[in-house]
Amino acid sequence: MKLKTNARALKGTVTVPGDKSISHRSIMFGAIAHGQTRVHHILRAEDITATIQAFQALGVKIEERGDMVCIQGRGFERLRPARKPLNMGNSGTSMRLMSGILAGLPFETSLYGDASLSRRPMDRVAQPLTLMGAEIEGEGERFLPPLKIRGGRLKPINYQLPVASAQVKSALIFAALQTKKGQVSEIVEKELTRNHTEEMLQQFGGRLKISGKRILVPGGQRLEGQEITVPGDISSAAFWIVAALLIPESNIQLKNVGINQTRTGILDVIEAMGGQVEVAERTELSATLKVKYSALKATKISAALIPRLIDELPILALLATQAEGKTVITDAEELRIKETDRIAVVADTLQAMGANVLPTADGMIIKGKTKLHAPKKKISTYGDHRIGMMTAIAALLVSEGEVILEGSQAISTSYPTFFDDMETLLAVDRKDEG
Repeated sequence: MKLKTNARALKGTVTVPGDKSISHRSIMFGAIAHGQTRVHHILRAEDITATIQAFQALGVKIEERGDMVCIQGRGFERLRPARKPLNMGNSGTSMRLMSGILAGLPFETSLYGDASLSRRPMDRVAQPLTLMGAEIEGEGERFLPPLKIRGGRLKPINYQLPVASAQVKSALIFAALQTKKGQVSEIVEKELTRNHTEEMLQQFGGRLKISGKRILVPGGQRLEGQEITVPGDISSAAFWIVAALLIPESNIQLKNVGINQTRTGILDVIEAMGGQVEVAERTELSATLKVKYSALKATKISAALIPRLIDELPILALLATQAEGKTVITDAEELRIKETDRIAVVADTLQAMGANVLPTADGMIIKGKTKLHAPKKKISTYGDHRIGMMTAIAALLVSEGEVILEGSQAISTSYPTFFDDMETLLAVDRKDEG
């Protein structure tokens, strides 16, 4: 598709879609709880559909009623074998977290995904689940999908995660819940990661004890259905935040954005770079973000900050191309096993548009401030939604020529209304042209 270029300003207000991580977990907890769970403002996207359809195949009744999804929870004990392999599509979250749930169920289940997901290693979740007693098969030492999981009686685990991964942590929490009553699993994080699973477990009446990076999860718990409202996804909001910071005269508001402190690393980075983002109308779960065009300076992004913004690093790389000085991103090797090798693909894409980006083993070195131009050839999303959205925002900064994006349908994985919201925020252009 031909992307919009030469944007003069972003103005107005949008409400970004529901948080993808919380949407996944609301379906999962609703399914393993007892009684009805009602979820409002859930993300309507392909990844979430994969999770919903997987639980429907396991015998859970899930209905969409307008803006609400109703789940009739069956508890772990009443989930039943699927009649055919479960299709996880492009969703690594679905596959990894489902693995933790299936690890405790006394039957065999196969999981598969699209070409992109089939290249993403699952060893980090398969190995500890195997230690707990599950039988898991995948391709090679890295357990590439498809996976075959035969669950059963699980034993508690004392496990230190070798990498900072909310998905692996969450899978182990789901598995630990299925050990016997009185048994306790201990999970120790390498770095603190997003804590949606821990928070939602307690919201559904579950118990766990958290001390720093150490999490204790008792087995044999019974969860009860709840009413859930999903806040907007800060990972989706990030694209508009960056666009407004970079395009002169921009001034926008983003409503109902989730502000869980394990996810707001992007706001810390923007503050360090001199960006103007005001957090207003704050509630316990969400806030309105008011963003204005800003002059930016380079910064360093590393260490404990990385898990708090891992999904925002592609768009932050674009932001860094327009900041004065040299921005350095390190400790982000996790980017290499996302939907694509995001270190390589981000660097290639931005280089094709004139940016000075040097990929490293665990990050990037980005020299700004550089003027972006139309690439000489079409740009591919490589099936990665975040690469597609980053490219669309980068194109807004191009003053001449065309930017053609191949595979734009990948954006529907997490943000089906992305281009509609872009039109809303760029409406000032149309008024000026009229």
